Amino acid sequence: MKNFITRTITGILFVAIMVTGICLRGDAMILLFALITGLTLWEFTGLVNEHVADTTVNRFITTAAGVYLFLAFAGYCTGIVPPSAFIPYLLTLIYLFISELYLKQKNPIQDWAYTMLSQLYVALPFSMINVLSFQADPLSGQIAYHWLLPMSVFIFLWANDTGAYCAGSLFGRHKLFPRVSPGKTWEGSIGGAVIVLIIAAVISYFAGSDASLSTLNAQLSTLKWIGLGLVVVFFGTWGDLVESLFKRTLGIKDSGNILPGHGGMLDRFDSSLMAIPAAVIYLYTLQFLG
Repeated sequence: MKNFITRTITGILFVAIMVTGICLRGDAMILLFALITGLTLWEFTGLVNEHVADTTVNRFITTAAGVYLFLAFAGYCTGIVPPSAFIPYLLTLIYLFISELYLKQKNPIQDWAYTMLSQLYVALPFSMINVLSFQADPLSGQIAYHWLLPMSVFIFLWANDTGAYCAGSLFGRHKLFPRVSPGKTWEGSIGGAVIVLIIAAVISYFAGSDASLSTLNAQLSTLKWIGLGLVVVFFGTWGDLVESLFKRTLGIKDSGNILPGHGGMLDRFDSSLMAIPAAVIYLYTLQFLG
């Protein structure tokens, strides 16, 4: 009972912080996700250093590089900084490669591999939320912050988790991926997807009736919103499974304990690390196809 109360309170606070940070202002969203990026990278590199034999990742530089990448994307997407803002990040990556020549570590290849994995798996996906958030107005050409797309991705993820848990508890019989996550079922995944499709249709209705949202990505149709929901469901589920495989490989249950009752940062954002870049690809594909 105590764990349930702790988990509930943490969940409410987490959702409140996320909703406030995303919906309030663009700079609030940037600060929130810069912090999330840093905490997740710090957690990831700590897990690697602790549980992977003969591997030592430079936690401070790796984390700082990832946060810088996020901020560089934020600056570029808002039109504040030029593409040259990414040069310090590239120089840092070069340094992390060259430094292994002098550190005399037992397994430099693993050091390189996990260092670059942290950027590819954590820093780059979180950076993509800036691409979702900052859109140019098709009439004026001015870049503006649109909270609905990034917020919708997380609403879909939360709805999918809740629907999958409820449907899986009631009807779950067939395991979805027993080798990695024995608790997930096909019935739960289908239930979560149905809930997301309904919510996507509701969001489409309100987005279409609100004049302030009319320029949002050329105003997605209901069908395209439903498509976005499905993309988030599929890739969010894969993101969850990828993190489960990561933890199973390391032999751990939770990635951390920073969120009481919910584990670590990777436990909380595993789905979004696949869903956010997938949503970007989906929306740009729609834009390309016209």
